[in-house]
Parts: sequence; C-alpha cells; structure tokens
Amino acid sequence: MNIIKQNAGIDMSKLDFTACVCQRTSVIDDDLIISNVRKFANTKTGFNQFIKWISKISDRNIVLSFTMEATGVYHEQLANHLHKLKKKVSILLPNTVTHFAKSLNLKSKTDNIDAVTIAMMGCERKLITWEPPKLIFKKLRALSRLCRSLKGDKTRLTNRLQQLRCSFEPISEAIQMNESNIIQLDRQILELENKMVEVLKTDEQTWNKVKKLETIIGVGLKTIAVILGETNGFDLIRNQRQLASFCGYDIVRKQSGTSVNGKQRISKKGNSHIRAAMYFPAIVAIQHNPSMRKVYDRIMQNKTAKKIGQVAIQRRLLGLVYTLWKKDEEFVKNYNTDQISDDQQKEDSSTLSTRRVEQIPYETKVDELLSSPSTQNEHLHDQASEALLR
Repeated sequence: MNIIKQNAGIDMSKLDFTACVCQRTSVIDDDLIISNVRKFANTKTGFNQFIKWISKISDRNIVLSFTMEATGVYHEQLANHLHKLKKKVSILLPNTVTHFAKSLNLKSKTDNIDAVTIAMMGCERKLITWEPPKLIFKKLRALSRLCRSLKGDKTRLTNRLQQLRCSFEPISEAIQMNESNIIQLDRQILELENKMVEVLKTDEQTWNKVKKLETIIGVGLKTIAVILGETNGFDLIRNQRQLASFCGYDIVRKQSGTSVNGKQRISKKGNSHIRAAMYFPAIVAIQHNPSMRKVYDRIMQNKTAKKIGQVAIQRRLLGLVYTLWKKDEEFVKNYNTDQISDDQQKEDSSTLSTRRVEQIPYETKVDELLSSPSTQNEHLHDQASEALLR
C-alpha cells in the first residue's frame, strides 16, 4: 500500500478538540484510510499528547498536514503551536466545511464526524497553507475590533439616554450614570485610536505606506488600520478579485433557464469589519472626490436606490487602497494612463478598479453612456454595478 498524502483533521472547541488522520493511497487505488478519532484537551499538555499520538499512527516518510476549522479564537493556540513546530497548517471557514459535508451526503453532525470530514477534505483538496499574522497587524485587528465594539456600546447608551430624557419625570441619577458611561467610553475610544497610531508608527516601512494611503480622498487613518489589521497587510491577497471576495463584495448571480432570474447582489460572505469601515469613506469620497462623484452619478442614472452607487464606490476605494499599498505610491487625482502597469492592464475588467475607469475621460463616458458603452470594460462595469445592492 503506497500512501501519497496524509492529513490530520481537527475539530476545535473551547475546552478540547477532536482529531482524526486520513491517508490517501496511490492514484491507482485512490482509497482513503481513516484512523480512530481521539479527543484531547485544548491546553499545552493536550497539544503534546496530540503530537505523540499523531507520530505513532502517521507515516513518517510522507509530509503530514494539519487542517482545522476556524472556531472563534479557540483554534489559535493549537494553530500557532503547530506552526512553531514547522508543521503545515490550513484553517478553513465553517461554511466551507459545511458545503463539503453536504457533498458527502452527511446528515448527522457530531465532533467525531466533523473531524473525519475535515481530515478527508484535507486529503482530497489542495488547501492554502496558513501563516500567523504579523504582530503589528494582529495588534491592529484587536484594537480596531475593540474600538468598533465600544462605539456600538456608546450608540446604545446614547439611545437609552435619549429615551430617559423623553420619558415622564425621568430619574436624574439614571441620566447621570448614562452620561458618565458615555464620557468614559469616549475616553476609551480616543485612547484606542491613539494606540492604533502608535502601533503603526512602530514599523517605519508600514508607516510610510500608511501616510501615502492617507492621500486618498475619503480614506482616513482609522479606516486604513482596520483594512490592514483584517487583511494582515494584504499578505495573502493576490488580486482585487480575491480582495473583493474576502470582504464580501463579490457578485452573486441566480439564474436558471427562463423562469429563474433573480437580482444580482453582493454576497456579504466576507469580512464584515472592512465593509463597515468602508461606509463613511465612500460617503466622503462621493461628496469631495470629483472623480468618484462622476462615477457615482453615472452609476446612479435611472436608479433610485443610493446603496447601489455607495457600495460600488466602497469596492472601488478598497481596490484603490490595495493597489497603492502594493505599488507603494500616493494617490494621484488626474492619473496618467501611461503609468498603468502591465499587471494592472491584465486585471479582469470585473474588478472595477478605480484607475482602469480613469483611462477614459469621464466627460466622454457620460456623453456616450446614453448611446453605447465606449469600451468593453465600461460595459462590464455597468453590468456589475447593477448587482451592488444590499
């Protein structure tokens, strides 16, 4: 029996985790050998016991990969422990494992079944190797998420305070306590924002790039911190299509035959923190960035839902941030088409890149829009913009 691939599937929980090893035989046989399922404590002692058990049942001549499902933050300790041991680790989104389980026609769901499913998926699919985020981006992500949470708490307290003031004979002590809590939250939010700036300044190269990104009209320091923290500095992002999919800006179509022709929408199956951070920058860009305003007006012709244009500008701004970060350049209002790189020219027209649209003067686009699209890129852009609703 010739084993060509082996993978350890891990189903994580808060206190323990369940593991299973799947081995794939030669291409001729193409069989999967499933080991027994074992449970270990989600502690360092459990990690060491898990490594010893794995070494006994796996083939030492074949590289052993580890695959686990992202379960909140409970998987992070084991993932970093395996990475320090120079093991190949892949982390899957829960919906990915769910869809794979449906393809196996599995109706039950237990920890043991999930471990076997993850192990089989690691053997059958080619997965991306996980890399731990850099310390600077890990801190940015933690600080930005905490800051967003505190802002949500402040909004709830503000609404509660307004209700108390509008009530009949409000209690003064309750109003004072809410006001003091709001003041405390303001101080904490300001402290977190200053801390994010300090973290960005710890790395000179990162800070120089951030200062260049701030030249984009509508994009501020807090928005940049959120984007960098959630994407790990665009470390695993290869193009704008992948970035749009990661953030949930990718377009979902539902069409079959002649009877099914649903509306095109963005998937929203991505990082919600980035989408929330891009809302106000898009509003500011529409109001104060002439080029973005012209794009917005062109998209909104014969449309009533403003969200279509707003989401299109959000995606456009996000792609612009990615491009300038990779190229280490500042934002140029009147971008020269001669400076467009070959890689950007090869980018799919559906990415809605800001600079690609600027290859043709906006005045010409608006004039010719009523007759026919001036380029193939613009035709695809008009089709895609229809989908950016809700």
